[in-house]
Amino acid sequence: MSILSFALIVSGVLLNAMAQLWLKAGTNALGTLDFRGNAVLSTTFRVGMEPHILAGLACYALSVGIWIVALSKVPVSMAYPMLSIGYVVNAIAAWYLFGEYISVQRMAGIAIIIVGVYLVARS
Repeated sequence: MSILSFALIVSGVLLNAMAQLWLKAGTNALGTLDFRGNAVLSTTFRVGMEPHILAGLACYALSVGIWIVALSKVPVSMAYPMLSIGYVVNAIAAWYLFGEYISVQRMAGIAIIIVGVYLVARS
C-alpha cells in the first residue's frame, strides 16, 4: 500500500471517527430525545439544527468522498479492516472528551485491533 493510499484511508477513518464524536457531543447538548407522538417534528427540528450534529454530518460527507477515492486505489479487502482504527480513536477520545470508562478488557481488545490493522496493512 502506498503512502498516499494509506493517508487517504486514515483521513477517511479519522473523519468518520470525528463524525461520531461530534454526534455524541450533539446528543449530549440535546439531552434525551423524544420521538413519540407530537414530539417527532420538534425533536427532528432540534436535531437538524444542532451545530454539533451538523458538524458530524459534514464529517461523514467528507469521509465518504475521501473513502471513495481511497477505494479507487486500494482493494476493499485491505481498506475495510482499516475502519477498525476508528474504534481505537473513538474509545480513546470518548475517554478523554466525555469521561467514558475504558476497562482492561476493552484495552486488550484495542491492542488486538491495532495488531490486526498492522498485519492487514503489511500484507
